[in-house]
Amino acid sequence: MGTPDFAVASLRALVEAGYPVVAVVTAVNKPAGRGRQLRGSAVKEYALQQGIPVLQPERLRDEAFLEELRRYGADLQVVVAFRMLPEVVWRMPACGTLNVHASLLPQYRGAAPINWALMNGETMTGVTTFFIDRDIDSGEIIGSHRVAIAESDTAGTLHDRLMAEGASLLLETVQAVEDGTVTSHPQPATGDLRPAPKIFRETCRIDWTRTAREVYNHIRGLSPYPAAWTPVRTPDGAVQVLKIYAATPVDFPSGSSPAPGTLQVDGGVLRIAASDAWLQVSELQMEGRKRMMTADFLRGAAGFDRCRLSD
Repeated sequence: MGTPDFAVASLRALVEAGYPVVAVVTAVNKPAGRGRQLRGSAVKEYALQQGIPVLQPERLRDEAFLEELRRYGADLQVVVAFRMLPEVVWRMPACGTLNVHASLLPQYRGAAPINWALMNGETMTGVTTFFIDRDIDSGEIIGSHRVAIAESDTAGTLHDRLMAEGASLLLETVQAVEDGTVTSHPQPATGDLRPAPKIFRETCRIDWTRTAREVYNHIRGLSPYPAAWTPVRTPDGAVQVLKIYAATPVDFPSGSSPAPGTLQVDGGVLRIAASDAWLQVSELQMEGRKRMMTADFLRGAAGFDRCRLSD
């Protein structure tokens, strides 16, 4: 049970290891691309290539879907980047339903663990397998793999490493279930827990009054998707969205302390002031234009040095 690319790696690992995957459950087809044509999920595309039956229920409590699921008689259900399951679904298999989650539980329960770990400046994360129960991401832990976060990591690079590590951990976990050696333990119920809620548009807006390090983590935690952004007022008074995909903290010159949000253009260099240092922007996308390196953008953006960040 899964939808995006992150789940494909785990499904592929099961198939290539010879496990009999009797069916895949994924999201309904959704509009995508410029033509907004209906398109199946990444998991659906891979499953069809492998000749695996695909179920795409709109409602997981629909009796027709539940009856079809029962007919497959699965011993075990595996969930990777899907949606919250009703009890009637996760209790169905004799061996239970397990989940691959992209954090070291109990930290970063929720929909966006990769993004929030980076946005919070973590230096270590990982993947966890656990048995699903009634509350989201709170079931008994089976196993975990730790993954270091590099200073240069973005949500995109960390996603790819955790995707591969999650598939590896899943194979270990499924093997233990098959061998009858699987064990699990409750998640700690106390301590300073950091959540990973769904990310909305306003979550992505950059607060330039924060430190340069905090803004840097915010940007890389949202790159390449959905991307951190800031509003920019052009010389004609229009307000446009500027997405920032990569930036580097740069110290203010000695004795200088520009106000947060100050925009500075110097040749092919764009800097924006945080509370304690510049952020030198290296990759961006102005509303209505394609994503590009900053130097290339500035060569074709006459008058950008007269733009200002907007409230």
